[in-house]
Amino acid sequence: MFRSIGNAVVRHPVWTIVAWLFAAVAIVATAPSLPSNSDESSFLPKSYESIKAAEVQEKAFPSAFTPSAIALYQRTDGGKLTAADHKDVARITSELGKKKIDQVQKVVPGQPSSDGKYALTLVQMDSKNAGQPKQADAAEVLREDVKQLAKGTDLDVKLGGSAAQALDQQDSSKRGEALIGIGTFVIILVTLLIIFRAPILAFLPLITIGLVSAIANGLIAYATKLFDLQANSSISSILIVVLFGVGTDYFLFLMFRYRERLRLGDEPKQAMINAVDRVGEAIASAAGAVIIAFLALVLSTLGFLKQMGPALAIAVTVTLIAGLTLIPAVVSLIGPKVFWPSKSWQREPENARFAALGRGVRNRPALTAALSGLVLVALSLGTFGYNATFDLAAGSMPKTKESMVVQDEMQKAYSAGAAAPTDVYLSSTDGKPIDTTLFDAYVKKLGAVDGVANARLSQLNKDGTTIDFTVTLKYEASTDKAIEAVGRVRDVAHSGAPDGTEALVGGMSSIYKDIGTAVNHDYKTVFPVAAVLIMLILGLLLRSVVAPWYLIASVGLGFGATLGATVWIFQEGQGHSGLMFMLPVIMYLFVVAIGTDYNILMIARLREEAREGREPREAASMALRHAGPTVAAAGFILAATFATMMLAGNVLLTEMGFAVSFGIAVAAFVMAMFFTPSLTALMGHAAWWPGHADRAKEPPAAPAPVSGGGRDTVVQDPAGRRN
Repeated sequence: MFRSIGNAVVRHPVWTIVAWLFAAVAIVATAPSLPSNSDESSFLPKSYESIKAAEVQEKAFPSAFTPSAIALYQRTDGGKLTAADHKDVARITSELGKKKIDQVQKVVPGQPSSDGKYALTLVQMDSKNAGQPKQADAAEVLREDVKQLAKGTDLDVKLGGSAAQALDQQDSSKRGEALIGIGTFVIILVTLLIIFRAPILAFLPLITIGLVSAIANGLIAYATKLFDLQANSSISSILIVVLFGVGTDYFLFLMFRYRERLRLGDEPKQAMINAVDRVGEAIASAAGAVIIAFLALVLSTLGFLKQMGPALAIAVTVTLIAGLTLIPAVVSLIGPKVFWPSKSWQREPENARFAALGRGVRNRPALTAALSGLVLVALSLGTFGYNATFDLAAGSMPKTKESMVVQDEMQKAYSAGAAAPTDVYLSSTDGKPIDTTLFDAYVKKLGAVDGVANARLSQLNKDGTTIDFTVTLKYEASTDKAIEAVGRVRDVAHSGAPDGTEALVGGMSSIYKDIGTAVNHDYKTVFPVAAVLIMLILGLLLRSVVAPWYLIASVGLGFGATLGATVWIFQEGQGHSGLMFMLPVIMYLFVVAIGTDYNILMIARLREEAREGREPREAASMALRHAGPTVAAAGFILAATFATMMLAGNVLLTEMGFAVSFGIAVAAFVMAMFFTPSLTALMGHAAWWPGHADRAKEPPAAPAPVSGGGRDTVVQDPAGRRN
């Protein structure tokens, strides 16, 4: 199949390129815009208690006041607010309400702080559009207007709240995307220049992947709209890295083999056909593992991950097709001039370091496997200290952003949980009004829960069938203590509910608790499904039942080592209270799926060497010598491109950038270089049971010296294989 693909694109390169350009223009011109949602509650399905509580609130109290934006006032000299200051706050609040800003439904004054240094203006927006870009636009107008209205006073005013956080998150994402894009471009360009010393080859993947990126983004927008998926601005930053990182990987896999075929004496077009034929299966299998792992996210209960899975799968699918068609077509059109001005492609390097590593694996496979495995196990010990954090807004932007400054100052000036109180909705199950004499006892029970600052009856619906009790926690909504406290509130609210009533607990802490439950569900569902599907791909590629088991086990060890190192760096080293809650899921999929690429490339080359008649240990040695440079180059570029995410300046992408780049480095330089080939060498022919895919199809040809033109000596058998 892959030889047929290679033949088709190499024989008709112009038509292949034209087809790609036509597809790019058509898709980009017609694709819908990609929506974005920063509302954490939208990530959860309706079966979770926090979402049920929100539905009760919307039905029983449709006009209930829930601020989407909060203007926080303090004096410029840091002193207590004067009577004149309070008059200015009242005036600003009144004038803001008269402006009739889009999405703004109500503007009311808030309570001053107990120390007299702060005052608030609370802004309610249309709850149906919570987390949507139009509310971020409204926050931008509000921020400009409130600062303009405060001019000439002694007040310093900042805008916070969920809408302002969405605005700041958008701005932070744009800056992060720009930095990530520039960093990725520079790293790939410089590294390819160093490897090939050929400017055409250095720029070629960047140009072709740029085209692929446009097509992939258009298809993702179509899929998002068609299947009504949730979108988040962080996905764009991840897509940049996935497209350019994975695309460059497949480019390197192909170009290293193309160069090898040219050195063996193939005519240029035939060299590309042979390259696609020989490495196509490894590229397709590697991409298949990534695609399936990403699609496993569809099983997630979180809307954010449900959207991310198909989006990334689409991106990798388009990249795979480009790797097997567009890149071979372009390179075959240019021919060996693609390596200009370097002449090194004409002679085979000795690969002395990789040859030495190969000899080490051949001579001491047990020691190599034990040492590399010990490194992975030692790093994995850090996973026992893992803790999750749930404040996606704070994790998605720097602490210096205005909305984050407001959040921090409100925690100091007011009760830590006042900015995001918890609501307990008590509803009648038989449709009859609830006995009002039970309210006081119920409030006392809620107020007595450990971690609760106070509890009060907030409102009663007009039919008397639903009551809203506001519970203020002692802790900020996203902290571990708040999430533990809301769990206790749920227990008391449920057990203490009077006969004939049902209690549901809502609010941000309740949402975070449900997100934690959903993530735990994903660990038990997504991880095993992805692992089984990747094993199936490995089994089909290798025609073996044995090899996939230790390959997936090695990748699992790589995941543990990556998570452990991330915990030690960020929790122990930098004092973070925990890692962002979705990090292990994303890390697992990137490290397991993309990390498997290098195992696949190495094991496929090992099988190829074995088929030429080499014994298992010698095959492992030769595989490391010839595939080692490819794995090293691809692993370095991919790890470095993921590391550019650390330039974004926010916790989420910094943690993700470090974790995935570290995991890729482990996959390339520990697993693929040492652990996998040494284990395969140790197991010998048993690794390929029952297919015996490593057995030579024909006896190897006898070596015969060939001289020529100052190039290194190469020997070929009649089938064109190296001996």
